[in-house]
Amino acid sequence: MLCDCSSPMPLAFFKSILLPLICTTAFLTGPAAAAPRVLSLADTDQLREVQAPRLSPDGQWVAYTVKVTDNSKDKLLNDLWISSARGDAAALRLSFSGDIGGQLRWSPQGQWLSFVAGRGEDEAARKLPQVWRLNRSGGEAEQLTHLKGEVLDHVWSPDGKRLLLVVADADPRDEPETMAGWTRKTRPPIVIDRFHFKQDRDGYLGPQNKHLVLFDIASASTQALTSGPYSETAPAWSPDGKRVSFLSQRGADADRSEETGLFVMDVLPGAMPGAAPRQLASFTTEPDAVPVWSPDGSKIAFLQGDPVRFSAYQRYRPAVVSVNGGAVQPLGDVLERGFQPGLAWSADGRSLLGVIDDDRSSILVRLPLQGSRVDKLTEAGQTVSELSAASDGSVALLATSDRQPPEVALWRDGQLRRLTHHNDAWVADIDWGRTTTFSAPSADGTDVHGLLTLPPVSMTARQPLPTVLLIHGGPNGQDSHGLSGHDLLRELLSASGYAVLQVNYRGSSGRGDAFQKAIYADWGNK
Repeated sequence: MLCDCSSPMPLAFFKSILLPLICTTAFLTGPAAAAPRVLSLADTDQLREVQAPRLSPDGQWVAYTVKVTDNSKDKLLNDLWISSARGDAAALRLSFSGDIGGQLRWSPQGQWLSFVAGRGEDEAARKLPQVWRLNRSGGEAEQLTHLKGEVLDHVWSPDGKRLLLVVADADPRDEPETMAGWTRKTRPPIVIDRFHFKQDRDGYLGPQNKHLVLFDIASASTQALTSGPYSETAPAWSPDGKRVSFLSQRGADADRSEETGLFVMDVLPGAMPGAAPRQLASFTTEPDAVPVWSPDGSKIAFLQGDPVRFSAYQRYRPAVVSVNGGAVQPLGDVLERGFQPGLAWSADGRSLLGVIDDDRSSILVRLPLQGSRVDKLTEAGQTVSELSAASDGSVALLATSDRQPPEVALWRDGQLRRLTHHNDAWVADIDWGRTTTFSAPSADGTDVHGLLTLPPVSMTARQPLPTVLLIHGGPNGQDSHGLSGHDLLRELLSASGYAVLQVNYRGSSGRGDAFQKAIYADWGNK
């Protein structure tokens, strides 16, 4: 079966489809009498999923979310937490409603935390997420926006007085009784009249678009900045607050192309909307890879991929362009490693910080604008992600390894230090599988790398071990050192007595362009 599984598979899939497999223990002789407990399916409900670290502008605090399973309500509950970046105090939980939707942001002065959530007494309000803010010191959250469309993203202006919103057009089918020519209370049928009619996670796509809206916090007034048959995403403010940048697909037939444009437009206070945006560059990119302005506001850095034909084999790397226009300056080609979404400028504007996928690990790197040097700032053997940087040069990350679920870590003064410990007791209670690296020559001599996990030491298994080949999707992507996503399936399988092979076959990232594009238009042959 061929499947694009580039996104993590939900645990519900594993439980419903693979439960018979992972519970198979007929080949075991049984654990020793006093052996530690091995991982069970029920244990996975105790995992606390730490996500979305956001470092305060001054680098003193890290906000993040923790998602837990509530079996009594058959729900996943997501709440807001905060930790001192010094690591000298226990993390503090700031919300208890379980409905933090995402898009966690700090106000420029660090007083407020804002987020997107669907809240309200009725179901209609809960289906229409809006922006809320919470004082860092605690208290009740305050709803800021009350728009008719769903708020998908928001960014604070540098002076903290305005928000730049991405708002989805309202869908008239949500109120079918108000639609002209439709007399029923039920929603009308879906009409497909476009080439790109369906999208992962979103489902069927209608004619609605996503546009930029300027929101004044003091007056609660709004000002539409964009309109028309296009969508805008990934907004960012210039450091002086006079301009914004965004991504938009505005080609002649955007539904049939992955070409994305980087645009800049003026948003001077009091100016009338409708200023024509200027396009600075056109490229392929990740939809959540937000371009970032340099500290002096003269340049914008972004992630650009390969030509459209390499859609499934993209290697995204940084590039820089002047806000006045001109040639795009690509960076990091000598590295031949793809960057994850999320770039940050150094305080002096001379280099970029990002995370690369590098042969079963993900590593924080610093990339100077001049020269070909690349500084690796964290060690191999773990996976870091979701970079968030502060003005003092600190970087907050999620960090995970073979026996450690993702937790918040802080890189500062050349060292990576873990800040949160939400899963320490859970990890200590389990006898985990034994994960090691391996490499093997393919039939044509190409060296292929991967991970091998053997059953826990406390289990006495039959020889030879039955073995499961656990393959990542994509094909772009890699299996790396970590304990999240389908790594939990790896552990469940090893706890049932299987050896588990995770192979980074050709087409996988982290091994260079030739390895990544080796199966382009040639699946199954290598």
